[in-house]
Amino acid sequence: MDEPYPGVRRLTFRLPLAIDHVHCYLLRGSDDSWTLVDTGLGVDEPAAVWEPVLAELDGPVRRIVITHMHPDHVGGARDAAAVTGAPVLQGREDYEQCVRAWGQTPTAAGLARFMAANGMPHGQVEESAGQNAKLRARVHWVEGPELLEPGDEVDGWRVELLRGHADGHIVLLREGVMVAGDVLLGQITPTIGLYPGGRPDPLGDYLETLARIAELAPRLALPGHHGVIDDPVGRAREIAEHHRERLDTAAAALNEEPRSAYDVSLRLFESELSPTQRRFALAESLAHLERLVYAGRAARGDGGYVAA
Repeated sequence: MDEPYPGVRRLTFRLPLAIDHVHCYLLRGSDDSWTLVDTGLGVDEPAAVWEPVLAELDGPVRRIVITHMHPDHVGGARDAAAVTGAPVLQGREDYEQCVRAWGQTPTAAGLARFMAANGMPHGQVEESAGQNAKLRARVHWVEGPELLEPGDEVDGWRVELLRGHADGHIVLLREGVMVAGDVLLGQITPTIGLYPGGRPDPLGDYLETLARIAELAPRLALPGHHGVIDDPVGRAREIAEHHRERLDTAAAALNEEPRSAYDVSLRLFESELSPTQRRFALAESLAHLERLVYAGRAARGDGGYVAA
């Protein structure tokens, strides 16, 4: 545990994923209690993980806030709640997506069909589905959390809805400091993927989010991965430019013959990827292709995409 900002402590947990760690944050409260933001993956023995954390604090954890429903952020919510006795708070829209993703068994099969329909080879679909099933077992989400809306306050921190990386992603903002989840990352760009049941234009949502960050003008962002971001507005502009370039690359990959999102992903993400990473690449390619459709630069046709 370290202290990246006065009154904020950072926990870092290892992950068995392509990105090998996640940061969770403890915010000192007005009554010397603490608010925990995000929880890592679920574990078999929650007390072994969370009791040592509580032993380092000089006050109780009063509440747990989830920025978004991805496994490495919501996965340990039930564990942390059980050990601390604290309620879980989650954005209303994010919770709805959480229920769809983790509370409905047919979702996994639907995702596999979705990937296959967008060109992923059968063997890669099967291997990716197997890895996803293992990950699902570590998502210990909480049913019936206290729901948050944009503009709500959590012990002096304002809730902002910043879509894109997840449909209902929220951040906490106070005095120019943003507890950012995965809205901004410094060393990599957040994944912006299109998935079944999600919003239809996640990249369009995310470009709006990046513009909103410029309006909010935080002076510091505490992200879910890698280091503190000292210039969040500048980083938002860099990421927006990255996506503009990637949109141009996706558009250049199209002609009059329909191309699947999987084929386009091989152009956008040329390195060798595991089936799970290729699934993320396919979903992000779909997000870019749909943004091109909404912008009038591409069209859907015969199971793929063509230049407009």
